[in-house]
Amino acid sequence: MAASLAHRVPDLGALELLLAVARLGSLGGAARELGITQPAASSRIRSMERQLGLALVDRSPRGSRLTDAGALVTDWARRVVEAAEAFDAGTQALRDRRDSRLRVAASMTIAEYLLPGWLIALRAHRPDTAVSLLAGNSAMVAERLLAGEADLGFVEGLTVPAGLDSVVIAHDRLIVVTAPAHPWARRRRPLDAAELASTPLILREKGSGTRQVLDAALGGLARPLIELSSTTAVKASAVSGAGPAVLSELAVGDELSLRRLVTIPVEGMALRRDLRAVWPTGHRPAGPARDLLSLTRSGTG
Repeated sequence: MAASLAHRVPDLGALELLLAVARLGSLGGAARELGITQPAASSRIRSMERQLGLALVDRSPRGSRLTDAGALVTDWARRVVEAAEAFDAGTQALRDRRDSRLRVAASMTIAEYLLPGWLIALRAHRPDTAVSLLAGNSAMVAERLLAGEADLGFVEGLTVPAGLDSVVIAHDRLIVVTAPAHPWARRRRPLDAAELASTPLILREKGSGTRQVLDAALGGLARPLIELSSTTAVKASAVSGAGPAVLSELAVGDELSLRRLVTIPVEGMALRRDLRAVWPTGHRPAGPARDLLSLTRSGTG
């Protein structure tokens, strides 16, 4: 079997050196132009001659002159280098196109309470990148990533959707909240899982990370008083006194500090969750998506 081209054809560095020798008529001048020593340039020319089985350059005190074979090889080398330059320009154009935009899909809590800070930090690194954000539940994030409609996603559930790789970027805790006038606000002992499961709650819709964590904690027994598709809507309903809600601790800081909502202690339930960045399996984030991922893991925002 014939050796591969990689073994039979000199590398680009050697071809660029040969072209410089042909243009300058001097091995030393070619070495200086390419930023290498003359001994290194001589060694590279000799290695290329051995690889091709041809004498390419005649060296003398007056300079370096191409042999007849060297002149032919130089013509071919010029075409190879020009093709490589076109290849480099094309791949740079693709990188520029990729880097000009970033499509992010994020579940609601992350989109509302964490992403704004991360995106502000990203803009300092990449001011020319246009960012679009699709906010929904964790199931939607997976769908958009797998359909190629997003470059990076963020989810809140207990599990990683099929077909996605992930890394944990932060942690969160769900808490039970009510309006201050609700009877639970005056109770002295914590809620347990049975009492919470028997009470109609203002809930996020199925498919959301918040609902997934709560259903797991209650063995799938959570009873919806109202099902709503955004954290903001759940929060507003709880503030209005419609009933208890289970929400991310990240989402209710202002309402708790203003006493528009109060926390109801619970016991015997695992309401902690990991927040994850996700992307299609085998396709590690690149360009702006890689930079955003790095910012989330460094704690920026």
